Amino acid sequence: MTTKLDLDPTLVRRARALAARAGQPVVDLARSHTTAAVERAVLRLAGITGADPDGIPWVNRLVDAVAGDVGLGYGVALPVWHALAREGLETEKPVGGADVTLLAQKAAAGSIRFVLPTGRDATAATRAARRAVGAGIKQIDRRRTERERLVKRLGNPKQRPWIYLIVATGDIYEDIPQAQAAARAGADVIAVIRSTGQSLLDYVPEGATREGFAGTYATQENFRLMRAALDESSKELGRYVRLTNYASGLCMPEIATLAGLERLDMMLNDSMYGILFRDINPIRTFVDQRFSRQIHARAGIIINTGEDNYLTTADAVEAAHTVTVSQLLNEYFAHEAGLADWQLGIGHAFEINPDLPESFRLELAHALLARELFPDAPLKWMPPTKHMTGDVFRGNLLDGFFNLVGTMTGQGILLVGMMTEAVATPWLSDRDIALQNVRYVLNAAGGLHEDFVPAPGGFIQRRAHQVLDEAIDLLERIVDTEPDARRHAGGGMLEAIADGTFGIMKRPATGGKGLDGVARHEEGYCNPATEILESAT
Repeated sequence: MTTKLDLDPTLVRRARALAARAGQPVVDLARSHTTAAVERAVLRLAGITGADPDGIPWVNRLVDAVAGDVGLGYGVALPVWHALAREGLETEKPVGGADVTLLAQKAAAGSIRFVLPTGRDATAATRAARRAVGAGIKQIDRRRTERERLVKRLGNPKQRPWIYLIVATGDIYEDIPQAQAAARAGADVIAVIRSTGQSLLDYVPEGATREGFAGTYATQENFRLMRAALDESSKELGRYVRLTNYASGLCMPEIATLAGLERLDMMLNDSMYGILFRDINPIRTFVDQRFSRQIHARAGIIINTGEDNYLTTADAVEAAHTVTVSQLLNEYFAHEAGLADWQLGIGHAFEINPDLPESFRLELAHALLARELFPDAPLKWMPPTKHMTGDVFRGNLLDGFFNLVGTMTGQGILLVGMMTEAVATPWLSDRDIALQNVRYVLNAAGGLHEDFVPAPGGFIQRRAHQVLDEAIDLLERIVDTEPDARRHAGGGMLEAIADGTFGIMKRPATGGKGLDGVARHEEGYCNPATEILESAT
């Protein structure tokens, strides 16, 4: 098949094969380990809710108690449902996880001791756990069906790319009217970014929140409130408005689960973002990521990957091939977890220094390469941030160039750039000007991507070929790297991350936050959620 870049299909297949070889040891690692966050997500599917007077969720208290008595290597399902039966707390049809929540409260008070059941007790506990966790997965299935019905009735946005706009004041009750105003002004996707530092909290706060710095806390109640508000806006506008949040950090699996239960539509979910930019342990991240993506696959959620972040620390030209490598790895990990191509909002960004000669042509080459490598993925095109100087007039022009590249290369999801980026939290008027910029470019350019074809053998084609060649060279080096016996298994990928290959951040496999929450599977490990999710795929 001829492409606009005239990419060699043999090289493209080789790049994907190398990404699979590089990623397979990481998948093997994820399949043989669990984490405190994965086990908490299992219990959240069973309906556990609430927090103690100090604000620590009961699910944390319960998992900590199980880990203290029998460890995490067997999973929490067997000891928890055995304890429920032993204490007479298990009901045939638990309402809102009340039985598991009560068990957590007893465990926190020190009145319950957990043991690993065997024989018939283990069989009964497995059956009960699967029934309770399965009820949560059925709820996710219902929410997915609900979305599909609403999209069919209300319709999708008429144009592509979808316009993606961030609204996050810290106060969910202030976010709601701002999000609804943004939808009326033309936004198709509303992103409520998380409060700074929430990635490093090893628990998910409970309830609606009114305090947050540079974002709003991701909680189940905040998800519910914003989804309900955007449903109202969807009916008012006659198009389905999508909601995005972040499934990353130390609670990635839990937040993914809560998003599925509350019908979010997109989630930021990158395989390496937490490792590189939040110093979260690589093994913890990869194990959590796989489970979270299995939930996203089941929920019909589109993931957004975070390659744009690499270019805020590394040079966007010199490191362009590392973005391509990460995109290929994200695709492999996503497919392995059950995500379809239409759910892959593969990330890339407009971050080349605008003072560099031919910067616009370079941006076109990089964007078109991503588009042609992942033809069936929506792609998420990110605006300039690194080189925004505070000059709002220059910034608005730069965003216009970004929007033009987006429409010329057929991107699927376009995050609205702000001329006040890196200066202040945008006012509603800033967002309105930014949306005017997007609308003007998309309306004026129309289907320009159908007509735009770079010159054969010209600058854009040559640059795209160079980036792909460099990406293949890097993947070959990763695959050929023998894992150090002193480090955890994971092959050359963990070595590459430790060496600062991505985003110039060096993150060793034995470092970072959250490693103490990782456990290797013991013989007899039981996770009913993973069993149900994998049986479906």
